[in-house]
Amino acid sequence: MKLRKKINLFTAVVFIILLVLVNIASYFTFSQMMFNGELDRTEAEAERAMNGISQTGNSVSAATLLRTYLPLDGMMQVVRPDGSVAAQAFVPEQQALENFPTAYHKAKQRQIIDFNGVPHAFVSYPIIWLNGDVVELQVIENLSSTSNNLKTLSLVLLAVTLIATIPVFVSTRLLSNVITQPITKMIQTMREIRKSGQYKRIELSKESNDELYEMGHTFNEMMDLLEVNYEKQENFVSNASHELKTPLTVIDSYASLLKRRGQADPKLFHEAVDAIQSEAIHMRELTQQLLLLAKHDEQWKLYIEPVSLLQLVDESVVSFREAYKREISIIAEEEIIVRTDKQKLKQLFYILMENALKYSEKPVIVVLGQERKRPSIKIIDQGVGIPAQDVEKVFDRFYRVDKARARKTGGYGLGLSLAKELADAIHAQVQLESIEGEGTTANILLTNGASH
Repeated sequence: MKLRKKINLFTAVVFIILLVLVNIASYFTFSQMMFNGELDRTEAEAERAMNGISQTGNSVSAATLLRTYLPLDGMMQVVRPDGSVAAQAFVPEQQALENFPTAYHKAKQRQIIDFNGVPHAFVSYPIIWLNGDVVELQVIENLSSTSNNLKTLSLVLLAVTLIATIPVFVSTRLLSNVITQPITKMIQTMREIRKSGQYKRIELSKESNDELYEMGHTFNEMMDLLEVNYEKQENFVSNASHELKTPLTVIDSYASLLKRRGQADPKLFHEAVDAIQSEAIHMRELTQQLLLLAKHDEQWKLYIEPVSLLQLVDESVVSFREAYKREISIIAEEEIIVRTDKQKLKQLFYILMENALKYSEKPVIVVLGQERKRPSIKIIDQGVGIPAQDVEKVFDRFYRVDKARARKTGGYGLGLSLAKELADAIHAQVQLESIEGEGTTANILLTNGASH
């Protein structure tokens, strides 16, 4: 069953049930009010008869006395303690009341009694009769007119309920259309996207604060995000295939050369093996970086601990000095202890330090200190620098300022992208300041949770 039909059916059924319950409650409330009113009127007639009987002597017969106070549509009788009738009077139209069950109740009574399928108001009062005996004066009044009025009321309420269902179904249909219209548009848009492959948006009529507008607005935002991610994915796949194409071509060329002339020329054999090994290493590093970037949500498991920045930098610089045989200086303004993930910070420092050494032949300087009340690690090189228009782009995956130089240095345009991922994971910032031809300063700004 579609949502529109569910809304129609559910809303209509709930409304009808509520209407029926209200009508039933109204009917029973009104019937109780009417019957109580009839009992009050019958009780007043009984009290009037009691007062009249108490003021009358033995000069008037019992039957005449009862007929004097007889209700218009009922019967009045006197019942002895043994249950026998001492006197009785009724209007001719209610002669059937002569068979009304008789009983002595010993106390005041008022109730509605059903007799021959018709409700009757029954009131009984203990009184002192003309001969001085204690008896009960009972007044019974036929309530058929009240019963007929209640039946008419029930028919009216039933008719109102049936008539009210018409606007209920109409209003629920309109309500379901209003609710499901954005959903229907969303479904149509999704089908169009599936057929055309283009990212389309839902046209929103007007801005409002209701959930339907928010749903449509959220859908459009999701389409924007999907389109951007799809474009990034296309660029990522295109660049990755391009980066892998070059080492694979080199490996294939040298492998073919080895098959033709490798056994006859030892020098060519060693050259080809070295080239193949070098390209294989490049491919392995590229693949590892790609996998790390693709799975960063799984990789970034943080282990926060106190870390001495001077000790971490000093240990790392020793390794770089041995590997690159380069001059690297450390300037520490003060001892700084931070709470962070040591391995992530070390990996971030390695990437920035490796870039500084790749693109600079002069000494590299590492400065530890505070900047804007935050712990800072600066890596300063005096290399080729980065053009101003490229500084903001170097954090994009596969972006390289000089592709020819990148092939020479073995870069893939992934290092700084990975560095930004690492910095975000440990809640740090990486800032680059560069002047083309003079050098670059990479600044790692850590969080404020530092102690000296």
